[in-house]
Amino acid sequence: MSAPVLTFFNNKGGVGKTSLIYHLAWMFSSLRKRVVIIDLDPQANLTAAFLDEDKIESIWNLQNIGSTIYQCVKPLTGVGDIAEPLLQNIATDLYLLPGDVNLSGYEDALSAEWPNSMGDNNLYRPMRILSSFWQVMQMAATKVQADIVLVDTGANLGAINRSVLVATDYVVIPLGDDLVSLQGLKNLGPTLRSWKNLWQKRLDNWDGNTEVHSFPDFRLPQGLMHPIGYLCRQHGVRLDRPVKAYDKWVQRIPHVYRESVLNKADTANDLKQEDDPYCLATIKHYRSLIPMAQEHRKPIFALTSADGAIGSHANAVQDAKRDFKQLALKIAAQIKMPL
Repeated sequence: MSAPVLTFFNNKGGVGKTSLIYHLAWMFSSLRKRVVIIDLDPQANLTAAFLDEDKIESIWNLQNIGSTIYQCVKPLTGVGDIAEPLLQNIATDLYLLPGDVNLSGYEDALSAEWPNSMGDNNLYRPMRILSSFWQVMQMAATKVQADIVLVDTGANLGAINRSVLVATDYVVIPLGDDLVSLQGLKNLGPTLRSWKNLWQKRLDNWDGNTEVHSFPDFRLPQGLMHPIGYLCRQHGVRLDRPVKAYDKWVQRIPHVYRESVLNKADTANDLKQEDDPYCLATIKHYRSLIPMAQEHRKPIFALTSADGAIGSHANAVQDAKRDFKQLALKIAAQIKMPL
């Protein structure tokens, strides 16, 4: 059995994706689900949320095999094979495979092997490289008997993210409240369907090749990429921009999500975003709690009076705990993970 892989993906940056994964990982672990987090964004922002700079510098400088996602797959760029991941134990039931700024250099290998994987022979190495992220994810999950793998990605539609999505069972799409987010959503749905179809062709090509009998233990991801919903960021109200300007784009999301991502006729033209069953949550800003949580390197809902969360802040901490628990329960139900 392989652990389910849940990826938070959007080709537009600045939608709060990394913060979402960070808080959900802590929430799932508090609900006694064992979580492995894989940072597949070459900017490694999620890694920086979990580890301090001295620890990250040490990991990157030592370059121990398996110490980051890049160090796990790097041997494939030569004559080696995937290295066993060395996980950072963040807390009880919470593990991280750190990101690496050098990961962007792996993009060339992934791009080169994509067409090679549709050849008539010598398919093992291309398929091994293209599925390498999934192989590492499952090795990490098996190592700690994880219940779920959470994945962060960069904001693009490049070869790295294509291989990440190939490794993905479920997709959550974080969105902003602007035209760019809406346009990005229109591009995202067709891209996911294209990647899914192209990967299925490669699976069929591999299954129909005589080479498959030489590697009976070689497993491949199915590339399900099942979208389970979207998350909408709360309006970041500015004095020079009325709420109506945000609402204009937000209320178009239900229609675009159904049409572009689910690829089906929209029968909910008048449905508001806050009533949309595909909207998993509206994520609040929590404003001054964010820097407070970053300073103490903990999720918002774990802040205490000793951290400075007193008065209205203490109430906001409880609100955050309730909100993220509801989101975790909703996601768990969608992916059929018992809590």
